[in-house]
Amino acid sequence: MPLTTITDETRLALATLADRTIGITSPSIRLGVTGLARAGKTVFISALVHNLVHGGRLPLFRAYSGGRVLGARLEPQPDDAVPRFDYESHVAALVDERIWPDSTRQISELRLTIQYESASLFSRTLGRGRMHVDIVDYPGEWLLDLPLLSKDFPTWSREALDFARTPERRAAAAAWLAALEAVDPKAPEDETQARNLARTFTDYLRATRAESGSLSTLPPGRFLMPGDLDGSPALTFSPLDLADDDIPAGSVAAMMARRYESYKTAVIRPFFRDHFARLDRQIVLIDALEALSAGSTAVAGLETALAEILAAFRLGRANWLSALVSRRIDRILFAATKADHLHHGDHDRLEAILSRIVGRAIDRARFAGATVDVIALASARATREGTVTDRGQRLPTIIGTPLPGETVNGRVFDGSTEIAMFPGDLPDDPESVFEDSGHLSMPLQYVRFRPPRLERTAEGLTLSLPHIRLDRALEFLIGDRLG
Repeated sequence: MPLTTITDETRLALATLADRTIGITSPSIRLGVTGLARAGKTVFISALVHNLVHGGRLPLFRAYSGGRVLGARLEPQPDDAVPRFDYESHVAALVDERIWPDSTRQISELRLTIQYESASLFSRTLGRGRMHVDIVDYPGEWLLDLPLLSKDFPTWSREALDFARTPERRAAAAAWLAALEAVDPKAPEDETQARNLARTFTDYLRATRAESGSLSTLPPGRFLMPGDLDGSPALTFSPLDLADDDIPAGSVAAMMARRYESYKTAVIRPFFRDHFARLDRQIVLIDALEALSAGSTAVAGLETALAEILAAFRLGRANWLSALVSRRIDRILFAATKADHLHHGDHDRLEAILSRIVGRAIDRARFAGATVDVIALASARATREGTVTDRGQRLPTIIGTPLPGETVNGRVFDGSTEIAMFPGDLPDDPESVFEDSGHLSMPLQYVRFRPPRLERTAEGLTLSLPHIRLDRALEFLIGDRLG
């Protein structure tokens, strides 16, 4: 099933041509920041902008460390109908209140303009360069909807029921599965029955998301963030237990299938057409540590979700002529976030594990002609490293301040006490994280820490947010465009 219509493609081509024409003197690059819920999209964007605007330490971002980036500033975004990413409020939460900003609840956009000098002597004689980076942020739940565009209602129903009946999900899905047993899909349509099924299905999705270690790999995403569609027929449907693909007209199954298709038409396709299909570069943020802490089932679910999600990306490398009317994601970065929750000695293992988890997605991207990289990242570093001696053995530790209410070894913290802890070790063999038997030599201690307390200069200026490999991410995502 095509993800766009001929009309959609025509609109995209005209919009791209207009963007390219306007950007002859000041080119732009559209950077998609995506990832499943709680992966750290908001923090990544805030830290990226804060470091570029406030002169952060970015040694691996070569144009910046080499002195060719002359400055960066925020400017009005090009899409007037899209909410602006609330950078100022998010930075205030991180820097002033030392709390993590709220998760992404809607699509938003921010334009960062970078002034730079070209690495080419000839280009430098023509004057300074300017490039717009248009950063597009949207809820991770919306990302999970993209694979639905290629699935019909019976296929989606079977997959959803198979997942709900697994031992790990049966308890959360019990009320919804019980409601389904009382429904004859071929009986006449019934609005009251449809609303009851939609309610119990939404409760199941919410419970799955709330589970410890759950990565919320279940669409439809808008069921948990309905917005102005709350209560509409497009959000009042549910998978059904279908004996076959025969769907009689006027039946419950026909009503559910019709609303499922309406959801794709009214919600998913406009998002794909107006935002997702217009991206040039992509970073996918992944909370791999949470999956590892939850066990092999969560890891396998994450692998499947990422492979399906990438199938909807418009990947590839366009030549100069086709690039005038078509956008393709030619670089994609997979980033394991919260690397500051591990000692740096485990960062290579974390990257190897993520490479294995996204292996199918990487193969698909490279086959399409995109350049791919994998890194362990902390957009805003909340810990520092140290060592402790335990029974004569020196252990590498991380040091930070747990968030209020966090518990370590039975002790509840108040948000002001700093601790040193050994977070555990990751396995050397990435394949072992898919095994049912204990894949971690020692269980990870997964503690949420407060954002760092920023130092100030003698003049009272706040320094930029510390990070781990944010500069490497910038080099990969936009460094080649500042040549």
